[in-house]
Amino acid sequence: MKSSFWNNYSNIILLLIGIFIGSLIGIFTPDFVTYLKPIGDIFLNLLFVTVIPLVFFAIVSAISGIEQQNQLGKIIGTMALTFLSFILISATFCIIMVYSFPTETPKNISETLSENLQNNANINDQIVGFFTVSEFYHLFSRQNMLALLVFSFLVGISIRKSGEKGKAFQNFILSGNEVMKQLLLLIMKVAPLGLGAYFAYQVGTIGPQLFGFYAKPLGLYYITGTIYFIIFFSLYAFIWKGRNGVKAFWKESLLPTATAISTCSSLATMPVAIESAKRMGIPASIANVVIPIGITIHKNGSSISSIIKIYVAFQLLGWNFFEPMNLIMALGITVFVSAVAGGIPNGGYIGEMLMISVYKIPPDVVPAVIIIGTLVDPLATVLNSVGNILASMIVSKFVRVRNDIRIIEK
Repeated sequence: MKSSFWNNYSNIILLLIGIFIGSLIGIFTPDFVTYLKPIGDIFLNLLFVTVIPLVFFAIVSAISGIEQQNQLGKIIGTMALTFLSFILISATFCIIMVYSFPTETPKNISETLSENLQNNANINDQIVGFFTVSEFYHLFSRQNMLALLVFSFLVGISIRKSGEKGKAFQNFILSGNEVMKQLLLLIMKVAPLGLGAYFAYQVGTIGPQLFGFYAKPLGLYYITGTIYFIIFFSLYAFIWKGRNGVKAFWKESLLPTATAISTCSSLATMPVAIESAKRMGIPASIANVVIPIGITIHKNGSSISSIIKIYVAFQLLGWNFFEPMNLIMALGITVFVSAVAGGIPNGGYIGEMLMISVYKIPPDVVPAVIIIGTLVDPLATVLNSVGNILASMIVSKFVRVRNDIRIIEK
């Protein structure tokens, strides 16, 4: 009994111990955390260079392995509708929350955040850069995740169209997918040490900023996000498989939640989320497509934070956020922001600049928007990462695939 419990929960227990120790170090010895940061950076670098090719192999193998001709189209169509629905639901819920619990307009901003956010590329170049790259090796940069996803889709479809002549390449992809998964398992052995060190640095450097000027909007975000996680995620799981779905979700969502909190990266959490989804009973052919794509274009947490940041900017300027046209624009920007932000820590700055550009917000408000975006990153990453598991649940409810092995415990 004890052995079974340890086998099922050892990863979660060791990870929580690492995070707890890291938090204590960050709180009581903040000057020491700078010496721990290289340990966390080394672990994250190893994780990122493993995850990038894993994304390629996982998507290509999933798409090329779908046997029924019409299944891919059903998965993509259902996935896109699910993503859009989730983003709009989370944004609308946040609008209701900021309307019900308004924050007072702050009188002064005592500090500013200096960040190099200059981007000399025009909008046309930026759009091209979202979906393509000029050199093949640029595909395997985490800054070009959307381009890698597009390329992986095309490769998977091309394998399917190649028939028997493409079997050798498909076998290579399947083998590569397995090799990269095993490499990831090796790296994750040191996750408690690496993530504990990284979390210590986060607590030691960012933690004290949670008080003061940003307390109210931050508090509103964390309350809204927590309610959304508990109620709406449970509701989505119930829609999937009733009470068994809710039970499976809460049982298997702890590890991806803990990983997301400690790394603040949807990309780093993706492998854990995929494995958790499979243990819930979601078909691998759906989880391997929906979750990797979701880390780039489906972000519940970024959706909520986008509304919070627009609201705070309007409060600072004395503008009325709740005018119908402003709300419609906020929802449109939120959909785009949720799709643009990459699966990396603090990857939403491009989306924030889009918000500022559309509303013609003056530069004086930029620091507040950026700081809020940074400080909500832990919970935003949880909502982004775990939300993709829920999206794969809904997709699997409406798309039937072969070899659908369900392992939900009754």
